[in-house]
Amino acid sequence: MTENYGELPKKRVGGGVVIVDKDMRVLLVEPTYKDTWEIPGGTVELDESPREAARRECREELGFDIDVGRLLVIDWVSQGRTPGDGLMFVYATGPVDSSQIILPSEELRSWEWCDHEAVIARVPKYLARRIFAAINALRDGTFVALENGNIT
Repeated sequence: MTENYGELPKKRVGGGVVIVDKDMRVLLVEPTYKDTWEIPGGTVELDESPREAARRECREELGFDIDVGRLLVIDWVSQGRTPGDGLMFVYATGPVDSSQIILPSEELRSWEWCDHEAVIARVPKYLARRIFAAINALRDGTFVALENGNIT
């Protein structure tokens, strides 16, 4: 039986990291191309794993290689601001030396260590839920499956 793979649904896939400091504040970056902040990461390219994408995107966005740790969250996101649905993979990292951060000016305006209130103020609600779920999974040694940032 021959299948027409071109007719199968396509999903967006992203890989990102939750980087926390000793006070459990999360590192957020401010893109130049949108009004809200993000965790470091981005779109998975063809023949690239979500983990590899997270590592590559962090190198491109922060200016140095990071150790991508264990998977904390997979979040299925429905069609919304972009066409089609997607899967977002969020990983833990080892400690980072923030003095090494060199932002690419064409892509990112700034970065900041953000506590709970600062995360809520800077990111959309679904992303805040994803970030908080990842921080909890990191702290508790667990893994979380989400749908639009909500625990399933």
